[in-house]
Amino acid sequence: MTSPDTEFISILGTAGNAETPERVSSRVLPEILPILGLSDIVVFPGMVAPLLVETAQSIKLIDDVVGGNRLLGLALQRNAEAENPRPEEMHEVGCAARVLKMLKFPDNTVRVLVEGLWRIRLKEYPATDPYLRARLELLRDQKEDSVELTAMMRNAQSQFQEIIKLSPALSEQIKIAALNTEDPGHFADLIAVNLNLNLEERQKLLETNSVKERLTRLLPMLNREHEVLTLSSKIQSDVATSISKTQRDFFLREQLRAIQRELGESDPNAGEIRLLRERIEQTPMPEEARKAAAQELERLQQMPPAAAEYGVSRHYLDWILSLPWERETEDKIDLAEAERILNEQHYGLGKVKDRLLEFLAVIKRRKQIKGPILCLVGPPGVGKTSLGRSVADALGRKFARIALGGMRDEAEIRGHRRTYVGSLPGRIIQTLKRVESRNPVILLDELDKVGADFRGDPAAALLEVL
Repeated sequence: MTSPDTEFISILGTAGNAETPERVSSRVLPEILPILGLSDIVVFPGMVAPLLVETAQSIKLIDDVVGGNRLLGLALQRNAEAENPRPEEMHEVGCAARVLKMLKFPDNTVRVLVEGLWRIRLKEYPATDPYLRARLELLRDQKEDSVELTAMMRNAQSQFQEIIKLSPALSEQIKIAALNTEDPGHFADLIAVNLNLNLEERQKLLETNSVKERLTRLLPMLNREHEVLTLSSKIQSDVATSISKTQRDFFLREQLRAIQRELGESDPNAGEIRLLRERIEQTPMPEEARKAAAQELERLQQMPPAAAEYGVSRHYLDWILSLPWERETEDKIDLAEAERILNEQHYGLGKVKDRLLEFLAVIKRRKQIKGPILCLVGPPGVGKTSLGRSVADALGRKFARIALGGMRDEAEIRGHRRTYVGSLPGRIIQTLKRVESRNPVILLDELDKVGADFRGDPAAALLEVL
C-alpha cells in the first residue's frame, strides 16, 4: 500500500537497462508472486520508485519478500481508499518488481525502493491470507519493425526533447536516457514515467502490449503537455517582463531624483508634498483627523506619481483638507423675525408654523439639543421643502437639500470604498463640503422613496448617520 507521501518518480540509468522478457531465461520468474496494491502510483518496467508501506498486511508482505527472492507484483488498486484490497479491487495488469532497499521507521512504517522489471497479468488469486498472492502471466511487448513505427518514435523523441527544454522538473539525465534508448517499447515506458499523466492514463499505457499502439496513445499526450508548458512559459515570461519593467521604472525615478538633488534642482513632487503638509498644519481640524492626514501624506510621499495608488491617496487628502471642520454660521434666533419669515413665505399651515416656532424657541433656550431632527410629512406640493429653507433663513444658517428618491445603494450614504475608481464620500459629507459649513440645515427630501436591493439598504445607513 502506498501513501500520499509518494510524490516523486525516478529512472535509474536508461530504460534500456530494464530486464526484458527475452532476458527472463537468466532469471526465473515464479508462477505465483505476492501482490502489493498501489493507491497513487503506477510502476512501469525500468522504473525505480520509493513506496511507503503502512498497513500490517503489507509490511508482512515486504518482510517475506526481502527474506526471499525479493520479487513481488505491483498493481494499481481500483479503490484507492482500501487498506487491504480484495482481488476484485485490483487491476488485472501490473508490473513484476524487485525490492532494492528497505528501511524501517520508528512509527511502524516501512519505505522500500523497488525496480520495475516486466509487465504481468494477474490471472487468479490462489491465496489472500496473510496477503494477496496471484498466478501470473508474463506480457511480452508486441513489436513490429516498420517505417511507420520508426517515424512515430522519432516524432515522440523530438517532442519529448522540446518538453525537457521547457520543463524544469525533467533533468538532463532523462534527456540522455531518451536519446540513448533504441527500443521503442522502453522509450514509450520512459515517456510514460516522466510525463505529467493521471493514474488512469498511466494504467492504460501499462496495459497496452502493442508498442505501436502505446506510441499512438502517447503522441497526443506529448502534444498536449508541450502546449501546456509553452503557455506556462509564456505566462511566466510576461509576468517577469512586467515585474522587471516596474522595477526598472522605479530605479530610473530614484536615479533621476538623486541627479536632481546633486544639481540643486527640486523634485517636481516635493513642492506638492510641501504644500499639502502646510495645508494639513494650517487647516483647523480635530487631532484625530490631522493624524490620519499626516499618515496618508507619508504614504503619498513614498509613492511614485505613476503608481495607481497615488491618485487615490491624493484624492483622499483633498477631501480631508476641503471639509469645513470648524467653519460654521452663528445662529441668530429671533422668534418674531422667524414668525414673520414663515408667514411671509407660506400661507396657512398654522399648526406646522407653531411647531417650528416651538422648535426654534427650544433651541434658543437650551442652546444645544440632542438630535435636532424634524420630520415633515405631507403630499407633494404642500411646501415641505420650502419650509426647510424658511427654517434655515430664520436660523441664519446655510441650506442644503439632498434628494433621496430612487436611491438604492447604501454607499451613497456611508461612502464608497477608496479602492473603487471614482469613489466618493457619502452624500452628507459631500453636502458639507459644498455649502462650506459644518452646521447647515440639511433637508433629506423624498425619504419615503428610498429603496433596497443587493447593494444594501440606504435607510439602515441613514439610521447610523443621523
